[in-house]
Amino acid sequence: MTMNANDVSGAAIRTGPASLRVTGATMRVIERNVYRGPHLYSARPMIRVRLDLGALEQWPTDRLPGFADALVEQLPGLASHGCSYGEPGGFLKRMEEGTWVGHVIEHVAIELQARAGADVTRGKTRSVKDRPGVYDILFCYADERSGLAAARAAIALVTALLPPQFQAVEGLDRLGPALETRPDDSDQIIALLGKMVITNGLGPSTAALVAEARRRHIPAMRLDTASLIQFGTGSRQRRIRASVTSATSLIGAELAANKHAAKDLLKAAGLPVPRGEVVRTEDEAIAAAQRIGWPVVIKPLDGNQGRGVTTGLGNETQAIEAFERAAAISRRVIVEQQLPGTDHRLLVVAGQLVAVAERVPAHVIGDGRHSIGELIDIVNADSRRGAGHEAVLTRIRIDDALHHFLEQYGRSISGIPDAGTRIWLRGAANLSTGGTAIDRTDDVHPDNIAIAIQAAATIGLDVAGIDMMTPDISRSLAETGGGIVEVNAAPGLRMHIAPSEGTPRDVAAPIVASLFTKGAKSRIPIFAITGTNGKTTTVRMVAKILAGAGKRVGFTTTTGVYVDGRKQVKSDASGPQSARMILRNPTVDAAVFETARGGILREGLGFDACDVGAVLNVTADHLGMKDIHSVEDLARVKSVVVESVKRSGYSILNADDPLTVKMARHARGEIVWFSGAADAVERNPIRNHIEGGGMAVVCGSNSILFYKDGERFPVLPGSEIPATLGGAAAFNVLNALAATAMTAAYGIPLPTIAAGLAAFQPSFEDSPGRLNIVEAHGVKVVVDYAHNPAALDALSILLEKLRPAGGRILGMIGLPGDRRDSDLRDVGAQAAGMFDEIMFREGPDNRGRALGSINALMAEGALAAGKDPASIHCLANEHDATDCCLERARPGDIVVLTPTDIEGIWARVQRFANSPAPKREERSPVLGYAHG
Repeated sequence: MTMNANDVSGAAIRTGPASLRVTGATMRVIERNVYRGPHLYSARPMIRVRLDLGALEQWPTDRLPGFADALVEQLPGLASHGCSYGEPGGFLKRMEEGTWVGHVIEHVAIELQARAGADVTRGKTRSVKDRPGVYDILFCYADERSGLAAARAAIALVTALLPPQFQAVEGLDRLGPALETRPDDSDQIIALLGKMVITNGLGPSTAALVAEARRRHIPAMRLDTASLIQFGTGSRQRRIRASVTSATSLIGAELAANKHAAKDLLKAAGLPVPRGEVVRTEDEAIAAAQRIGWPVVIKPLDGNQGRGVTTGLGNETQAIEAFERAAAISRRVIVEQQLPGTDHRLLVVAGQLVAVAERVPAHVIGDGRHSIGELIDIVNADSRRGAGHEAVLTRIRIDDALHHFLEQYGRSISGIPDAGTRIWLRGAANLSTGGTAIDRTDDVHPDNIAIAIQAAATIGLDVAGIDMMTPDISRSLAETGGGIVEVNAAPGLRMHIAPSEGTPRDVAAPIVASLFTKGAKSRIPIFAITGTNGKTTTVRMVAKILAGAGKRVGFTTTTGVYVDGRKQVKSDASGPQSARMILRNPTVDAAVFETARGGILREGLGFDACDVGAVLNVTADHLGMKDIHSVEDLARVKSVVVESVKRSGYSILNADDPLTVKMARHARGEIVWFSGAADAVERNPIRNHIEGGGMAVVCGSNSILFYKDGERFPVLPGSEIPATLGGAAAFNVLNALAATAMTAAYGIPLPTIAAGLAAFQPSFEDSPGRLNIVEAHGVKVVVDYAHNPAALDALSILLEKLRPAGGRILGMIGLPGDRRDSDLRDVGAQAAGMFDEIMFREGPDNRGRALGSINALMAEGALAAGKDPASIHCLANEHDATDCCLERARPGDIVVLTPTDIEGIWARVQRFANSPAPKREERSPVLGYAHG
């Protein structure tokens, strides 16, 4: 980061922190954002904390004696951070040279997360333009909750090590609740963060599958707080829940859960299984054991993870106790022959054996000094062990089952075994009860491989864990007398991913490969459209064309979320949340997204990459908000869309807009230009582009033309596109050019594009609130969502073409209250030149401004532009303003309505059109503008 604070002489600081004299020392958290997709600062999901350093802006780290040493003592891992030097120790060197505390907080937030078990390494800190002492601290995160907690803890930890004068911080609540520990207790902070990472993170099996999917560039979206994951998007998606996949058979999973029924099927297929019976009572269990022959295994009919399983039962007393444990889990209990050998798990995926592990039951080895209970504590201290499935091994639980097992062999938890004595703690070898695993993949006999594959197919599972008992997995079961004791759906992967002994196996790769076979695509095409004006219409044009190409289209606009032509959600849906809604919908074949600045600034894009990205134009709008003070700032935000295009995709840019032309330097994929200029092919950038074989779409004298590979292809005359009103609506000509460029670049046939544009009407059904025209009672009513100066300019040009001789133009116009005063006055002046009578209106949300203040500023601008006060009317809301326009209109007039509540205003227009002709009389509006 660049240091830009005023220099402070070293003599003042060398006397020690106690001598510092500071004012305004309070540090302040101004705001924070959680970016979930590509954003203004990076393509990676990140957390941004905007921090005002206060007086600390005058004190870089080289002038804070002892601070760096105290920090590294708390977090020794900081010594390995490379920072801008790119090698271990680089960050420490930066602190020695002098860097700002905001930069330090970034590294601390990263280190706290990494120590807590999150795979986080990247961050950046930048000074905020024209705001001395204010910094944007950005860093990656594993999950949002632990990431924000790490940010708060980092600020608290750093400030706790500063001199007392600098330890006040405001606004920490913006980052969520504090961790319940001292701010300078790094070990406890890391422990608490670690629990959050585990609680909010994925288990080892799911995490391995997600990592493999992302390695293959397959999108992975978490659909719940557990392990339900979507791979891919739209109609190409697949889902997993741990190792259960979209292809897992429900019948197969139910059979695997019913262990006795599964065993009968295996036996009927000629596969080796132990003899066994299903019982309901103790007496039945004893009788079954006697028929089968001791020793026996007793287990629940539909249990899992080794719960209620007791092995090696040699008498009635043991069998009765084992029955009680099994019956506590399932009403029906299996009594089964004890097969010889040890337990092996064979993992079968899509008809292929991919891994084998010998599972060793939980045990301890005596040392002659510690009790069994103490030895268990020592084993559980292994960092690889955790609770449940959170780690590669599970801690051994001391419970009734363990006590019973020890008693069965004449031992107790307090007994001290001899040195070297192996003490078994469970009969079952499940990892979930504290067992370990030894990889045996390279040792398995071909006969046993064939038996495992047949077992998975017999039960009907795409991913199956086959539990096989055998004294030696390298010998055939036919020789050893072993057999299959269970077939498991949703088998755990961690014993193969990280065995206690032997070679780790990449079992995630074949599972993901089975979901997306060679050549199968995981992503539906994404068309993302941004710009100041024309986004909604262009989105709908592209959607119309894609639907004509046979795709079920999901698209988002400011009016809602649409799937296959039907409005799914009514809202302003131009942000990332709505985009994700479409990408999660399994019926959608192609996605078209209106991508507004607000969502990009708030949390980034709703996707990681798009196939086609377009920037239509950049003009002044929403300036003065969220650090966007100029059109250049706004262009930086819009360019995020084309910077997120796939390398194999297309960036569609307006050759007539200087700001979009500049974006070509950073846009990804292949550049495709569009232009409405009559001489477009004679001017750069298009001339050189098409001479070089590049793609472009221009408006020729008689037709829209598509250039590719040096050839020119006519699409259709612009005048034949209904939305252009015979070519009069130049802005819709441009929108049609952009839609053509997007779809032609993607490979949609030109006749399909022409048919789609020709079918696109300026109707409320095809494009609500965008140049919808109704004629009734001699009045032409135009409903158009023109909400900024450039849109109003374009509409003004069209209105002059539509103005009948002797007719007037009446307009209803208003802006939200979050615009600058100067913007409101400018729109008032602009309206003065467009309309013969103006109905200024407010609401529905004045964004904190007093009622009437917005109208007053717009009216002020109109008056300054020379408008007659008698032609200015100020109304409280757009419904009243609409009614006023329609009541005052005479035959031959044009009424222009620029609504916020598009559906509500359209309903009023329809009511006007369907009502009897009004009786006309000259009158003043109920609410008027009173000059002076």
